[in-house]
Amino acid sequence: MENLKWLDEEDDWQVVKSFLPTGWESKAKEFGALRRCRKFENAEALLRTFLIHLADGCSLRETVVRAEQGDIASISDVALLKRFKASGEWFRWMAVGVMEGWIEKQPTALFGGELRVRVIDGSTVQEPGSTGSTWRIHYSIGLPSLQCDEVYVTAPEVGESFQQFTVHPGDLFLGDRNFGRRADVRHVVQGGGEVLVRINLTNLPLVDKKGNSFPLLRHLRTLTKTKLGDWDAWVPYGDTLIAGRVCALKKSKEAAEKARRKALQENSRKGAEVKPETIEAAGYIFVFTTLDRRYAPTIVLEAYRGRWQIEIAFKRLKSLIELGHLRKTDLEGAKAWIHGKLLVAFLIEALIVAGERFFPWGYPISQDLPKVPLSLERNVIDASPA
Repeated sequence: MENLKWLDEEDDWQVVKSFLPTGWESKAKEFGALRRCRKFENAEALLRTFLIHLADGCSLRETVVRAEQGDIASISDVALLKRFKASGEWFRWMAVGVMEGWIEKQPTALFGGELRVRVIDGSTVQEPGSTGSTWRIHYSIGLPSLQCDEVYVTAPEVGESFQQFTVHPGDLFLGDRNFGRRADVRHVVQGGGEVLVRINLTNLPLVDKKGNSFPLLRHLRTLTKTKLGDWDAWVPYGDTLIAGRVCALKKSKEAAEKARRKALQENSRKGAEVKPETIEAAGYIFVFTTLDRRYAPTIVLEAYRGRWQIEIAFKRLKSLIELGHLRKTDLEGAKAWIHGKLLVAFLIEALIVAGERFFPWGYPISQDLPKVPLSLERNVIDASPA
C-alpha cells in the first residue's frame, strides 16, 4: 500500500516542502548527505528518494526502481544505502525544524535549559519477511534537539531498561511504565541524573517517611479536576532510600472510561482477572520523579506529556507506515533510520495540525486560532476547488 501518494504529485510535493525548515537544501551538503550531484540532481531529488524508503516502507531495491520510474534519480541500492547512512544528521536537523514549527512546547523549555532531557524508549522490530520479532532497538532521544545520542540493537529477549544507557550529571531520564523499576531509578540517580517515569500500582514499590507502604490509592482519591497531587515518596533499594515525589492528576470522565475499557480488554485478552484497584487507578495519571520542589507538579506532568508526544508520533508511524521493520542493523544505519522516521512522523503530525488549522475562506473565525504559515496556505488554497 502506498501510504503517501502525495509524493507523486508535484503540487502536493510543494505542500510537503512548505513544512521543511528554511535552508534544508543547503544543509544536505553541510551535513554530508549530498557530497556530489552525480546520482542526484539536487537535495530535493535525494529527499524524495529517501521518503519513498522511509514513508512507504519500500526496500532499498524497490526504492531505487520507483525513483528511476518517477524520473527522480538513477542509483543502485548499495549506493543509496551509503547515502542513507550519511544522512542521519540531515534528517535530524529537518525533524527538529518541523517539530519547532508545528509541535507543542517540549520539556526542555519547561526547565529553562537546566536539565538535559532524554526520552528513553525501546521498540521491537522485524526484518522484512520475518514472521516474528528479530530485534529490539533501545534508543535515547534528546529534547528538543531530537538527537539520538545512544542506540543499541539487541535480541528481543533483552528488556527495556535505563541501565542500558550512560548517565551524565544533569540528565533527566523520561520513561514509560516499563522503566519504573527500582534498579532503573538507582542507576540514574547514582550517575547524577534525575528520573521522571510513569508508574502503576505495583511496578515501583514506594514507602512513606516512616518506611510504611506508600498509600497511593488513598492519596489519589483526594484529587479533583482542579487539584493536583504532589506527595513525598521513597524508593527502597537495599539499605538505602531514594527520595522522590509522586505527582498525579485526575483524568476527565471520558478519558477515565476509555482507560478502564482498555485495561479490561487487555486483561481479557491475556485471560487474567482485573483487580478492582487497577480499574480505580485507571482514572488517574501518576508519575514518580526525583526532581525537587523547585519544579511544580504542573511542570512535572507537562514534561511527561512532552515525552508522550514523541511516543504518540512513533506509535502512529508504526501503525501507518511500518516503523517496526528495521532494515539497518549497524549503529550508524540505525541512527539514520530513527532520525529519518522521526522526520516522517513530524511531517505527518504537521499535516494533521495544518489540516485542523486550514480555513477555505482564508482566515479563522475565532481569533484565538492560529493561521497556517502563508507558504502552506498559498499552496493549499491555490490547489483547492472553487
